[in-house]
Amino acid sequence: MKAWQIHELGEPKESLTLEEINAPEPMSGQLLIEVEAVGLAFPDVLQCRGEYQVKPPLPFIPGGETSGTVIAVGEEVEDFSVGQKVIALGGGLAEKTLVHAQMSFCVPDSMDMIKAAALPMNYGTTWFALHDRALIQSGETLLVTGASGGTGSAAIQLGLEAGAKVIAVAGGQEKVEACRELGADFVIDHTEEGDLVEKVREITSNQGVDVAYDPVGGETFQKVRRCMAWNGRLLVIGFVAGIPELATNHVLLKNYSVVGVHWGASLGRDPSSFKRQMSSVLELAKTGEVDPLMHPTYTFDSANDALQDIADRKVVGKVVVDLTKS
Repeated sequence: MKAWQIHELGEPKESLTLEEINAPEPMSGQLLIEVEAVGLAFPDVLQCRGEYQVKPPLPFIPGGETSGTVIAVGEEVEDFSVGQKVIALGGGLAEKTLVHAQMSFCVPDSMDMIKAAALPMNYGTTWFALHDRALIQSGETLLVTGASGGTGSAAIQLGLEAGAKVIAVAGGQEKVEACRELGADFVIDHTEEGDLVEKVREITSNQGVDVAYDPVGGETFQKVRRCMAWNGRLLVIGFVAGIPELATNHVLLKNYSVVGVHWGASLGRDPSSFKRQMSSVLELAKTGEVDPLMHPTYTFDSANDALQDIADRKVVGKVVVDLTKS
């Protein structure tokens, strides 16, 4: 079978190679699936560079979300059988891949498997962030940075579903329009707006935001912290623009919380939470309240381009590699 592998760390375009390897056999607790689609995200780029907190041994196959059909079942697996459609956290850019049954979820045959691959990481992270970490309440104000990206667009949808007023921050006309189409109550183009903090204060009648969802980091984080309301919760999702320093005196004076969101580690401590979160997300997908913002899909042969485009911040929405398309 074919698979994309990293033998030497670096930029995805240069480091990924498409190779013929042997198909794996499922061990206890595992499923072997025929892959239909693979969801990709910025952590996959960081792993290619060797900059992510989880560093798999070389060589490895990148890709953290997989949809497909079960073709073999390992021992001690009770809830899955050959022929079922599944989405899973794990797997990767290969024609066949192993996933853990504990991190897999059955989906109806009617579900679009391309969109299914867009759900686990972005919506799982965001559900955990908004509901388990921020305890978001209906009527609160939610600020989302990087709002046209995979996690940001998920935050808009799940924030609206929770009854929040959503302020989306994105850069450029195409990304701003995508946020509007997702239903954000207010959209700020940070490439056009001179002072993000003043704009947020204007929108919130100088009250600030109750919850901030920041996957960007860097200088954006410094602006976001100045937007926080009294008793607000600033969710640290990621660091696309770099890891910021924190002025703790400001946290004290404004009485807000800076809340870490490490969804992957939370699953390690409570694996059962994955199926609970995915069950909620799939119920919302049935009603249309969850409908992933999708970047045009990539073919399997261009998967290295997909990861490089994420690295170069050229994408709008979720990036998915479609193995059924040539």
